[in-house]
Amino acid sequence: MSKQLITFDFDWSLSEQDTDRWVFEVLDPKKRRQMKSLKSTVQWTDLVAMKMKELHADGITREQVEESLRQMPFHPAMKRGLINLKERNKDIDLVILSNSNEVYIRTILEHHKITHLFDSIITNRASWTEDGCLDLKRRVDPNGEQHKCVVGCSPNMCKGEELERYVESKGGWSNYKKVFYVGDGGNDYCPLLHLRQQDTALARYPRPLINRIEKEGNLKCSIVKWVGAWEIEEIVDQL
Repeated sequence: MSKQLITFDFDWSLSEQDTDRWVFEVLDPKKRRQMKSLKSTVQWTDLVAMKMKELHADGITREQVEESLRQMPFHPAMKRGLINLKERNKDIDLVILSNSNEVYIRTILEHHKITHLFDSIITNRASWTEDGCLDLKRRVDPNGEQHKCVVGCSPNMCKGEELERYVESKGGWSNYKKVFYVGDGGNDYCPLLHLRQQDTALARYPRPLINRIEKEGNLKCSIVKWVGAWEIEEIVDQL
């Protein structure tokens, strides 16, 4: 048992922005403002899907969306740290577990030439239509069986269930000597409940995940706070 696993949330964790919001802030701030008022009544993934269709109807092209994603901040220290880690240590699996979507994440990773570093990308389904509209769907089909989360995960995905499913596909928890989870949002609390005493949560500060940890506790894993990507680089340099 020498293998280790690092699971990354994407928005404000692996990257330095929120993909869903960033695209609209760059391409149509008015729609971004509309989303702020609608998010309390429309499920977030459905809301992004709806607004992306509106964006397409307004004439925004696939190329413009992709270019906005390539412009999104991604810290050089995070990129450098993970490249060096995978070159140095082949017994570490890197996984992305995100409420963003496949197109957004892959576009950014491909731009930075680091797609190959990740063993799996677990996120919402997305693809481009022939006429260049982003077709975005929840990971958990609203018309199918729903997840069983009771700690507050969004209907589109339970990150705790997804983490369990991934680990099981790799032979179970006993296959990993240590698991790290890098996150920042309140929805990153659920997977932390699945970590063991020897595992570590790397929680970005001051972000909502820290608030949930301090308020609700109930975790077996150790907690390490971080502010900047350079601190993640320091940690992975020791692995």
